[in-house]
Amino acid sequence: MMPKFEYSTLAHPQDIQQLGSIFEQCFISALGGEEAYINLLGVENFRIIRESEQLVGGLATLDMGQWWGGVRVPMTGIAVVGIAPEYRGSGAAIALMQHTLKELYTRGIPLSALYPAVQTLYRKVGYEQGGSWCNWEVATNTIQLREQPLPLQAVVPINHQVFHELYQQQARLTHGYLDRHPAIWERLIQADNNEVVYAYFIGTKDQPEGYIIFTQKRTQDGEIIFVKDWVLRTVAAAQTFWSFLASHRSQIQQVRWKSSAIDSLTLVLPEQTAKMSSQFRWMLRIVDVVKALEMRGYPSGIETELHLEIQDNLLDANNGKFILSVANGRGEVTKGGKGELQLDVRELAPIYTSLFSPYHLQIAGKLHGTETAISAATQIFAGSSPWMADFF
Repeated sequence: MMPKFEYSTLAHPQDIQQLGSIFEQCFISALGGEEAYINLLGVENFRIIRESEQLVGGLATLDMGQWWGGVRVPMTGIAVVGIAPEYRGSGAAIALMQHTLKELYTRGIPLSALYPAVQTLYRKVGYEQGGSWCNWEVATNTIQLREQPLPLQAVVPINHQVFHELYQQQARLTHGYLDRHPAIWERLIQADNNEVVYAYFIGTKDQPEGYIIFTQKRTQDGEIIFVKDWVLRTVAAAQTFWSFLASHRSQIQQVRWKSSAIDSLTLVLPEQTAKMSSQFRWMLRIVDVVKALEMRGYPSGIETELHLEIQDNLLDANNGKFILSVANGRGEVTKGGKGELQLDVRELAPIYTSLFSPYHLQIAGKLHGTETAISAATQIFAGSSPWMADFF
C-alpha cells in the first residue's frame, strides 16, 4: 500500500525542532544552525509533509522575483528540501513538491527555481536546467592593473539596505538575476565564525558607481579573498574593482568571485589568467505558462507569433495550445493556434531562460517543431547566458 501523505502550509512550533533535526542530517549541518536558519527564513515560509501524523520532511519557499528581458517576474525559490532518511524512496519528496507547486499556481506565482541535489526528482515535477551558478578565480599577481580611476569608501557598519538601489540597477540588466529575498541579503552580510565581512562603495558615497562585499580567509591553498557580492555600473568601476583587488597581492594569493559562464569582467584583465573553478546549473519550473510568458520582457525589435502546444502532467491549466504574440518588447498569450512547437512544460524552461536554443533542444530530442516555429522561438527568446549570483 502506498503511504498517504498530508501537506501543510503551517509549521507548528513543536515541528521546528524536529524539522531542524531532519535538515541537520540531510545537509550535515551545512546550514550553520538549523533552527536559526529556519527562523531567518521565517517559519511561515516552510511547508511540511506528514505520514500518519508523523512529520517526515519539509522545504522552504522564498517569494522574490527574477529578471527576464529587463522585467521582474515573480518567482518562488525552493530551498532545503529535506526528507527523513527512513522515508526516502517512499514518494514523500515528490508529494511535497507536487503539493507545493499546486499551491504556487493557486497563488498566481509564474515561476519557481531551485538548486537540485539530484535532477531526477525535480524533472519528474516539471523543473529543468535554467541557468548557471559559476565560481571564478584569479591569482592576484596576474591581475596587473594598477590604475584606480575611482575612490573607495568603506561601509561601516554594513547595512544591506544601502546597496539595494545599485544592485537593482545591475539586476534588471542581468538575465536571471534575483530580486533578492531579505534572508539572502542577510546571509550576504553576515560573518561566519572567525571571519570579517568588508564592504566598500566604488566611487563617492553620494554617487557610487558600484560596490564590493568580501571576506578574507587563510586556507590550505593560501590566503584568498572571497567576493560575496559585487556591482559594477561603469568602466571606471570595473577598472577600480580589479586594481583594488590587485593591491592585495602582497598578502593575498587568490581572488574568487561568482559570475556568469561567460564573464565579461575578465575582458578587463590583460591576459586570460582568470579561470572558472566550478559551474553548477540551477533549475526552473514554469508554474503558470500564460503569466510567465506575458510577464517577461522580449527583444524590442521583434514582432512575431509563436504557436505552442504544451504538456504538463501536474498542472492541468498549462496543457494545450497557446499563441504567444510578441511586439514592442512585450508578450500576449491567447488560447488556441496551430501548435507548431510541441514540448513538455519542462523543456519550456531552458527556452524561456535562453540557456539553450530551440534548435539545440530539438536535436537533443526535447521538442518537436516546424522550421517556422523554431525560427520564431529563437528570435523571441534570444538573450545573454542566464545566471544567478546567489545560492539558496
